[in-house]
Amino acid sequence: MSTTTPDTEVGKRTLRKVSLRVMPLLMVLYFVNYLDRVNIGFAGPNGMNRELGLTATAFGFASGIFFLGYLLLEVPSNLALHRFGARRWLARILISWGIIATAMAFVGSGTWLIVLRFLLGVAEAGFFPGIILYLTYWFPAEQRARAVAMFMAAVPVSTAVGSVVSSLIISSGDGLFGLSGWRVMFLVEGIPAILLAAVTFFALTDRPGDARWLASEERAWLTERLEAEARATADRGHWPLRRALTSPRILALAFVYFGVTYGLYALGFFLPTIVAGFEQQFGTKLSVVERGAVTAIPYVVAAVAMVLWGRRADTARTVRSTAWYVAAPALVGGIAIPIALYLRSPWTAMAAVTVCAVGVCAALGPFWALPSRFLTGAAAAGGIALVNSLGNISGFAAPYITGALADVSGSQRAGLWVVGVCMVAAAAVAVAVGTRIGRERGDTDTTSVDRRAPSLD
Repeated sequence: MSTTTPDTEVGKRTLRKVSLRVMPLLMVLYFVNYLDRVNIGFAGPNGMNRELGLTATAFGFASGIFFLGYLLLEVPSNLALHRFGARRWLARILISWGIIATAMAFVGSGTWLIVLRFLLGVAEAGFFPGIILYLTYWFPAEQRARAVAMFMAAVPVSTAVGSVVSSLIISSGDGLFGLSGWRVMFLVEGIPAILLAAVTFFALTDRPGDARWLASEERAWLTERLEAEARATADRGHWPLRRALTSPRILALAFVYFGVTYGLYALGFFLPTIVAGFEQQFGTKLSVVERGAVTAIPYVVAAVAMVLWGRRADTARTVRSTAWYVAAPALVGGIAIPIALYLRSPWTAMAAVTVCAVGVCAALGPFWALPSRFLTGAAAAGGIALVNSLGNISGFAAPYITGALADVSGSQRAGLWVVGVCMVAAAAVAVAVGTRIGRERGDTDTTSVDRRAPSLD
C-alpha cells in the first residue's frame, strides 16, 4: 500500500502544473530583460565606443547609469505591482523598456546614450523584484530557492546565448537599414519586449485563486499552503512596511546582494572586452563571432550549476544553513577571479573566470529565498524591492569602477581585484546575517508549518 498521502499527491501535481505554466514565461521575460540590460557590453568593443568616441570610463558610466534610474522607482514600482497585480504592471514595464531599448539604435552621441540608459533603468524598475515577489505567491518556502534559481538561470543563459546572437547580429547586420551592426543589434533585441507585453497581459495569472488552469482542489491546496506559511511567518514577528524599509537586516542583505552582483555586472559588461583583449595579451586571434562564443562558455556552465545548487539549497532547513548556501559560492567566486589575472594562457584564464561566474550565479537562488523567511505582504513587496534596488547600485559601481581603473592602470587587473574583494565581503556578511537570524529564531526549521511542500522530483 502506498504511504503517500493524498495531500502530497495533490501538492506534487499542483506544483508541477505551476512550474510548467509560470516558469517558462518568466524565464523568457527575464532572458529578454537581462539581454537588453547588458547588450551594451557587446556593442562597446564592436564599434559603438569608436563611433561615439567613448573612453573606458565613459563606457562604464553609460553602462552603469541604468541602475541609478532603476534605483529611483524600484520600491514604488513593486508596491504598485502588489496592489494592481503582476499581469497589468509587468506588461506596462515591458512596453516602456522595449520602446527605449529600440530607441538606443539611433543615439548620435555619448550624451544621448547616457540619457537613454538612464531612462531604460527607470522603465525597467520593479521588474526583477516584482518577479521575486510573484514567485512567493506561487511557490511554498521549501521550493523557492529552486524556483528562483530556475528563473534566474535566464541570466547566464541570456548572456551565453546573447553573446553569440548579439555577435552574429553585429557581424551580419552591419549596413542593414543604413545602420552600424551594433545599432542593428539594439533595434532587433529591443522589439521582443514590446511583443511580450501582450503575451504577459493575457497569459499571466495574478494569484493561485485566479488560476482556472488548476483544478479546484489544486487551487485550494496551494492557497491554503501559502496562507498557512504567511500566518506562521507573522506569528514569529510581524514586519510592517515601514520596518521592512528601515531595518538594518534589510540593509545587510542589500550589501550581500551588492557584493554578489558586483561580480555579475563586472563580468557582464567587461568580459567581452577582456576576451577581445586576449589578442594583445596572448596573441590569440578571434573573430567577432568567436569572441561571442568564448564569452558564452562561463555562462553555460553557470546556468547548469545555478539550477543544481538551487535544488540543493532547498534541502536547507534553517536560515543559517541557507545563508551558507549563499556564502560558499560567493567566496569561491571571489577567490577565483583575481587568480584569472595571473594565469598565462587564455584557456586557464577562462577556466578561472568560469569558476567566478558559477560562484556568482549559484549564490543568487538561495539569496532570494532569505527575505521571504521573515517578510510577507506589503512588507515583502517593499523589502524585496529595497534589497534589489540598493544591491543593484553595484550595476552602476561595477562597470564604472572597472572602466575607470582600466583607464588609470592600463589593464583589467585592478578592477577584477575589486570584484574579488566585494564577493568575499558579501560571503562574510551573509554568514553573519544568517547566524543572527538563526539565533533569534532558535535556528529551528525555516518554517513552522508541518506540511512541507512536496518535492517536484
